[in-house]
Amino acid sequence: MKYLYSDLTEKIIGAAINVHKELGPGHPEKIYQRALSEELKKQEIPFNREEKFRVFYNNKDIGYEVMDFCAYDKIAIELKAVREIIDLHSKQLVSYLKGRRLRLGLILNFGKSKIEIKRVIL
Repeated sequence: MKYLYSDLTEKIIGAAINVHKELGPGHPEKIYQRALSEELKKQEIPFNREEKFRVFYNNKDIGYEVMDFCAYDKIAIELKAVREIIDLHSKQLVSYLKGRRLRLGLILNFGKSKIEIKRVIL
């Protein structure tokens, strides 16, 4: 089965696996964010870190959200360092996808002995 942007997500997931192999579980999310940033640069994967986007309600600007990464200007990436990915994490990513008008996001959970990956499609 071929997934949306599978060639691009394979590269991102590979970078995340490299980070997890090196650091393992147990660090705060910020550490994984910094490490993944370095790995994405090393692998020449284009990305923006801590990308802000405006949130509108009834056509009024009510503030902004910040997503961990946007790669290839197509894929939202949200990092977690938790026991497990829960429904709230997926809903958070869906709001980022809607806010940035993207179709695909990845939740990467570094909090387990094996990296947990969830693909979210809008």
